[in-house]
Amino acid sequence: MQVHAEVLSRVPLFCIPMGDASDVFNIVGQLSYVALALVALWGAYYVFLVLTRVNAKRFKSEALQDEFVGSIEEDLRRGNFDAVIGKCEGNRKALPMMVSYLCKHRSFGFNKVRQMTLDRFQRDVIADLDYSIAWIVTVIKTAPMLGLFGTVVGMMGAFGKLASATNVNPTDLAGDIRVALETTAIGLTIAIPLVMAMAAIHNRIRHMQDLVGSGLAQVLEAAKVGMAREEQRGARQSA
Repeated sequence: MQVHAEVLSRVPLFCIPMGDASDVFNIVGQLSYVALALVALWGAYYVFLVLTRVNAKRFKSEALQDEFVGSIEEDLRRGNFDAVIGKCEGNRKALPMMVSYLCKHRSFGFNKVRQMTLDRFQRDVIADLDYSIAWIVTVIKTAPMLGLFGTVVGMMGAFGKLASATNVNPTDLAGDIRVALETTAIGLTIAIPLVMAMAAIHNRIRHMQDLVGSGLAQVLEAAKVGMAREEQRGARQSA
């Protein structure tokens, strides 16, 4: 029985000689650092991308938005929609884009075009941001798991050395244990700032939604008056 146990203890881990297995663990441990670095860059890229898009879609202040709404409100009330479209052309901010869409599709009627405009805002602005935010959430979830993977690999390497030698020098285990601890710490270091960045992103998006919502309310009120006047002019001309 003692001989059988001794034979089992000498069976190569994963059918690989122990020296080669140690090299494999070392390589996988180093690849964990590379994977964590790539995940961190991916998350940082999408944080920058989302913040840039939010800033590009909203006015910097409510005063600037009110100034824009004031510049088109009179034309909207008069039913001068072509002039409004001209003022919105080339402006990539969310509110001017929605105003231009509203004016171009006013033939559907006020109630219909109102709902179409709100749906367009959700689809073209909010949903587009949500797609990018989904990648940040994925990185937040993936980074700690990669860190845990590095921890498992490091501990497997350490225990492999313990199993393969009668006298183990603690310094021989230090490298594997360092990989185990460092990968976990790096994974958390990636995830925690991204969680905070997500809070800032959601705050900016909510602020943008509030601004656009208030601006659209003013625009829709003026557009309703302008569309009614346009219908009256069309009725007089047909009569």
